[in-house]
Amino acid sequence: MPMTDRSTGRVVVVAGAVYDRGRLLAARRSAPADLAGRWELPGGKLEPGESAREALVRELREELGVETEPGERIPGEWPLKPGYVLQVWTARLLSGEPRPLEDHDELRWLARHELDTVDWLDQDRPAVAEAARWLPALPADGVHG
Repeated sequence: MPMTDRSTGRVVVVAGAVYDRGRLLAARRSAPADLAGRWELPGGKLEPGESAREALVRELREELGVETEPGERIPGEWPLKPGYVLQVWTARLLSGEPRPLEDHDELRWLARHELDTVDWLDQDRPAVAEAARWLPALPADGVHG
């Protein structure tokens, strides 16, 4: 049962802007059918009794098989389907190599200049634009792909 925000009655969906070596992690949806093939920042719904940070750590563990450390919340929140709202947090990869375990069939690490090379879900676009502000203009390792 997803957690609703008591003050507004909305379901909060948390997503992670996961950074590693100057790149942002993008995940391609495999389900549901109407979202399949489009890209998002990975995450999921808050469960009862969880904080947004706890939910983010749990969701990234379930979906990607990694341990992460949440950072700061990216300013803003974005409406999803009626009654749902997206909040995005920065997250640093602590351990593990991300794999598409649940709801995704492909992952890509994108440098700032590569962010427009995937078809982001409409509701993720403003969050990705905000997340890009944390990325260096060029990859940290100097390799251009």
